[in-house]
Amino acid sequence: MNGAEALTRALLAGGVNTCFANPGTSEMHFVAALDRFEEMRPVLCLFEGVATGAADGYGRMADKPAATLMHLGFGLSGGLANLHNARKARSPVVNIVGEHASWHLESGSALVSDIEGLAVPMSDWVHTSRDASSVARDASAAITAARARGGQVATLILPADTAWSAGGQPPDAPAPPPALQTVDPGAVGAAVNALRSGEPALLLLGGRALRQGALEMAGRIAAATGARLATPYGIGRLERGAGRVPVERLPALIDPARKAFAGIRNVILAGAEHPAAMFAYPDKPRAMEDPGARFMSLAEDSACAPEALRALCGAIGANAIDPALEPREAPLAPTGHLTPDAVLQAVTFAMPDNAIIVDESISAGRNFFPLSRGAVPHDYLQLPAGALGNGIPSALGASIACPDRPVINLEGDGSAMYTLQGLWTQAREKANVLTIIFSNRRYNILDAEMKGVGISEKAGQRARRMLSLDRPDISWVDLARGFGVEAARVTEIGPLIDMVKGCATRKGPFLVEAVLP
Repeated sequence: MNGAEALTRALLAGGVNTCFANPGTSEMHFVAALDRFEEMRPVLCLFEGVATGAADGYGRMADKPAATLMHLGFGLSGGLANLHNARKARSPVVNIVGEHASWHLESGSALVSDIEGLAVPMSDWVHTSRDASSVARDASAAITAARARGGQVATLILPADTAWSAGGQPPDAPAPPPALQTVDPGAVGAAVNALRSGEPALLLLGGRALRQGALEMAGRIAAATGARLATPYGIGRLERGAGRVPVERLPALIDPARKAFAGIRNVILAGAEHPAAMFAYPDKPRAMEDPGARFMSLAEDSACAPEALRALCGAIGANAIDPALEPREAPLAPTGHLTPDAVLQAVTFAMPDNAIIVDESISAGRNFFPLSRGAVPHDYLQLPAGALGNGIPSALGASIACPDRPVINLEGDGSAMYTLQGLWTQAREKANVLTIIFSNRRYNILDAEMKGVGISEKAGQRARRMLSLDRPDISWVDLARGFGVEAARVTEIGPLIDMVKGCATRKGPFLVEAVLP
C-alpha cells in the first residue's frame, strides 16, 4: 500500500467521505487512489476558493469535516480567503495540500514555496508528513484537530514521494473525537452573580450555542433574568424561525452597534468572542460597548458552550421556565417592482420549511433578519469573517451535506464574481441550490463605506467608477447557462415568488438574476 492509499483509508476511517478537490501533478497518486474507494465522494472544483468554501458550508451543516485537495503553495493560497471564513465559522475542515517530492525541494523549481508558512495564518493545526509509513497516523491527527473546539481548520501537507512510496500503514482505528473541556464552576458562578446583580446584561451566543437545544437553555436564562440574547453579526450557523428562541444580531457598523450595547453592563460570552466592529473609522469610537462594561466567558472551548449554558440555566434556577419562542407570522406576499427588501420579503413568504439560507448579500440583504422574523423554521448561514466569495461554494457544500433540504443563496453581484466557478460544480453535482443574485450593478457596500470614512462628498467620477459594475453590465443569466445552470432574469415580484416556491421540488441548481434599480 502506498501513502496515498493509506491517506484515503485513514480519512474514511475518521468519517471523512467527501473531498472538494482542485488537484495538480503532486496529487495524482491520491487522485488515482480514489478509484479504489467508492465510499469517498470526490467533488471537482475549478478554483481552490470554491473547494475551501464548499468544505466550509459542508462542515457547518454536517458537523463533521470534509477534505479539500489543493496543489502546492499557490493552490493553497487560492483557498485562503474561505479558510479564513471557515475558522471564524468554526467549521471542521481537513486540507490536504500536495508538495513536491522531498528531494526535489532544493532543485530551484519555480513552484517551490513555504507551504507551512502560508498555511499557519488560516489553520489551527499544520503538519507535513515525512514518509509513507506516517501518512495514516498524520491524517488521523488532522481529523482529530479538525473536530476539536467545536470545529477547526487542519492542514496536512503531503510530499509527493510520501504519496507514491510503498510502506503506507492502515489506520489503527477511527480518530476519536477530542474530549471536551469541562465546564468551569467559577465561570458559571461569575455569570450567575452578573445576572443577579440587577444590572442590564447581554448573553452573546456563537458556535454550537446557536443550535436549538442550547438556544432553549439561553431562552430560559433570559426569561428568568431579563438578559438580552444576541449573536455576532457574522454567523456560522443559526437555527431560527417559528418555534425557536429568537436572538438579535449585532450590527456590523460601529454607530448602530454602539446603540445596541447602550446601557449594557455585563456581557456573558457563550461560544462567542469579544465583539468588534468590522472596520475602524476616523473620529468614531473603537469599541461597541460602553466604557466599564464587563465581559466574562462561560467556556474557552466553544464546543462546551451548550453544556455551559445548561449549567448556568440550572444554577440560575431556570430549568422549569418556558423560553419565549418565535411565533409563526405568515407574511403577506409582496407585490410590484423589485427592491432589496421586496426580494427578502419574497424569500420569507415563499421559502420551504427547513430550508438552508446562505447569505452573502452584504448590504442588499442586511434587513433579512427583521423581515424574516416568524418565518418557517430554517438554518441561517452567513458570511462569518467578511472575506468575499463564500456564498456560492458554501451553498454547494451545504447542499452536498444535506441533499434532501433546499438551499437558498442570497448573493450580491459583486461578491458572486469571486467564486462564480462554483456554479459549474453545482451543475455537475446536481446540487439543490437556488441562487438569487441581487443585481444592482455596483459595490453597494463600498458606497456606504465611503460615507463611513467621511470622504463620500469628495469622491469624483474616477473614484465612483471603482465602485460600479456597469458599462458593461454583467449578464448573470448568460454566465449561469454557460456553466450548465438554468437561469432566469426577473424584474417583478410574482415570478420571483414562484421560483422560490419551486426550490422545494426542483432538482439541481437554478439562478435568478433579480434586477434592482
